[in-house]
Amino acid sequence: MTDTGRHISRRSLLWAGGAVTAAVATGGVVAGREAADPEPHTPARAAGEFAIASPSQVLSATALHDVTGPQSFAFDDTRGDLYAVQQMQDGLWLAGEPKPVGYAARLRHGDMCVSRLSRTGSLLGHMYLRGFGHGVSLGIEPSGSGVMLWVESQADPATGYGRSVARIPFSDGAVLDSASPSVRHHTPLPGTLRNEPALDVAGGRALISHWAGKEHRYAVYRMSDFAAGRYEPMHTVRDIARHKGEPFQGGALHGDFIYQLTGNPYSDASGGNPPGSGGNTYISAIDLRTGKMAGRHRVTVDPLLTFREPEGLAVQLSPKPRLCMGFSTKVPGRRNLSVYGFTP
Repeated sequence: MTDTGRHISRRSLLWAGGAVTAAVATGGVVAGREAADPEPHTPARAAGEFAIASPSQVLSATALHDVTGPQSFAFDDTRGDLYAVQQMQDGLWLAGEPKPVGYAARLRHGDMCVSRLSRTGSLLGHMYLRGFGHGVSLGIEPSGSGVMLWVESQADPATGYGRSVARIPFSDGAVLDSASPSVRHHTPLPGTLRNEPALDVAGGRALISHWAGKEHRYAVYRMSDFAAGRYEPMHTVRDIARHKGEPFQGGALHGDFIYQLTGNPYSDASGGNPPGSGGNTYISAIDLRTGKMAGRHRVTVDPLLTFREPEGLAVQLSPKPRLCMGFSTKVPGRRNLSVYGFTP
């Protein structure tokens, strides 16, 4: 392992289930630099292995369990399900709470809802997580007859974002507190903020997006090592792809590349991101082997979506790998999730 920054110890479904094979990827760690244009060798309109110019709809606008906007999603490729994270909605009154809790308080506390959807878009279940984080990224690990959720945990009371990572079983209808003795918190990068996990299940790796001061970085671990509390990273990588002022909306890991999603919801016509612009959503790739950009391209699919905030990035493995990104869209009284996929 090489570390150039010193180890600094987030309604139609077309997918199908399939078995997941394991092969652990290796490689070097990279030096960072400021965001730059794609490298000259990068194929036109490609980010890493995926063609950003040719999206297909994976999931049309679909309601999750709560009415709030989606934050991220990930796939259970063994069963064809999709899991999505959102902040808890306004006015919920859960067991053990003295009164209904408002949305702003839920946001500050890091209270999240996880929805499980079938391949046809049906809601199969949900789970509430209190005090965990914002849900910018999510990992799904198939386990027996269910899945393990990899989520940020131990929300910072000042921001509502997680300072650690937890690996917990999904349990339909459950309410779980971050402070519960049953929750093991992994803190591989003490002092960092916004620890947001994603998984490369096929490669047996975990990606942890995090902030060290004002610098956004990634660390890659073997899943088995991380789950056992061994936090020696395979790679530590600076985010060189995000431009100044762009909100980070999700990360994913596949093969030799880290993928990241940035962008804002539409503003009004006089704002900085009006609907007539087609949006400022970008997918970028960083090559783990070199630390260089491997494509940064604007996502122009469905520019007439209402609100159209980029939310979540994940790789679906079956029937063949494709990089998938989500949009939060508005309908009266709630937000929905739309997902689009990009193939190699």
